[in-house]
Amino acid sequence: MTDDRLHRDNVPVGIDAPVTPTAVGIVHLGIGAFHRAHQAVYTERAAIATGDTSWGILGVTQRSARVRDQLRPQGGVYAVLTAGEQESSVELIGSVVDVAYPAEETERVLAALAAPSTHVVTLTITEKGYARKPDGSLDLEAVAGDLEALQADVRGEAPVRPASSAIGLLVRGLAARAASAAPITVLTCDNMVDNGRVLERLVRQAAEAGLPGADGDALRGFLDARVTFPCSMVDRIVPATTPEQRDHVSQALGARDEGLVVGEPFAQWVIEDRFAGPRPAWEAAGATLTKDVAPFEQAKLRLLNGTHSLVAYSGWLAGHTTIAEAVVDPAIAERARQYLFEDALPTLTPPDGLDLHQYGEQILSRFANPHTGHTTAQVAMDGTQKIPFRWGGVLTDALAAGREPQGVAFALAAWAEFVRRRTRSGEGVDDPRAEELEAVVTAFEVPGGADGLGDVEGLAGTEEDVRALLGLPGLLPESTPESFLDAVAAEIGAVAR
Repeated sequence: MTDDRLHRDNVPVGIDAPVTPTAVGIVHLGIGAFHRAHQAVYTERAAIATGDTSWGILGVTQRSARVRDQLRPQGGVYAVLTAGEQESSVELIGSVVDVAYPAEETERVLAALAAPSTHVVTLTITEKGYARKPDGSLDLEAVAGDLEALQADVRGEAPVRPASSAIGLLVRGLAARAASAAPITVLTCDNMVDNGRVLERLVRQAAEAGLPGADGDALRGFLDARVTFPCSMVDRIVPATTPEQRDHVSQALGARDEGLVVGEPFAQWVIEDRFAGPRPAWEAAGATLTKDVAPFEQAKLRLLNGTHSLVAYSGWLAGHTTIAEAVVDPAIAERARQYLFEDALPTLTPPDGLDLHQYGEQILSRFANPHTGHTTAQVAMDGTQKIPFRWGGVLTDALAAGREPQGVAFALAAWAEFVRRRTRSGEGVDDPRAEELEAVVTAFEVPGGADGLGDVEGLAGTEEDVRALLGLPGLLPESTPESFLDAVAAEIGAVAR
């Protein structure tokens, strides 16, 4: 450690000192920037509010040792730069005690998961980290190494084999804990619908595959009686930290922070109140504890995520590089508001304590923050995976109520035109079904057009062309009427401006 490096024992003068945890109470799998700017901040602020310092976090980094190498020399302490449109602030976070890298420290992580002082496991491993097959079941090949290691762990073989997957590591840790039967809560914070139930199914499938029959009785009994998997919903835009931001904060602190993360001013955490044992007082830091996360989750999915995608596709078509640029384009802003307040909001049941209209206005303001750094092309990724959840439910509910959602029609037209242009230009689309999309575009390709991309009216402007893309299996509800497809086709002229 150099003399100018930020450290727990070397807090800069004039900055509020971070919390110093007295124990590890939480093991977090997937300690990337989002966790450090979200759950770790809530944990820090809860400790400050209550004086309970027993909830230190042992972070676990999955893919590389980078975060460990950033934070360990700093004693786990790092700064969060909250970057608003007009103002910014810096806060030191000390809730992370240390970071472990499973490729080299699996034994330590398993011991922490089994320790009676650990009461909560949290996860932000991204949706891909859950090793799911297309049908939602566990991809056993992806966790095969850990399932073999699980059997070796149960037999007490040494040395402990390095973990190779987050789900496998979690199951091995739960198996180690089953011997003491100490209760534990496993709280996923990844953006998946009904995420706690999803994780529980995967854990049980891994346990059954790794320890079938009588060998797995102890683990299955432990899962039944002493482990809970609450659902949660998280929200905060956490852009990548830039060199300029790192230099700015280093100058403000008078110390170099290799672990700096950046977040927008807004943050939200909704947690199903279903814990197996003790937990931090996260509500003292602003988290919402509730019996049902679903209404909050649906509001975020349809209002925030749905609008994000609409702005991304239409913004890219209009030549805007960032979401912040696109959302203040008057034509796009008008359509975003149409989708938000006329299409999506009426399909929702307001969660307790959440004003949906205010939430919608807040979304547009958040998107206009230039510090979030989201590009239109970045948000436009994986459209075929997002559309059924972000716009499909709004479409179904609006039609059932006798309303034709014009904002959804515009959004789908923007997506179709985005796919056509990216494919025809050779840039392609970043989507799991890219080959299918390319085949559809190629099938209705018509030569011509001064820009070399073909004639817009002849390509994407006809009802037949729109249906070719929207007819992909699973994209839209099967009950979608032809009149709505006509409405989408009619919007092509608006998005191809």
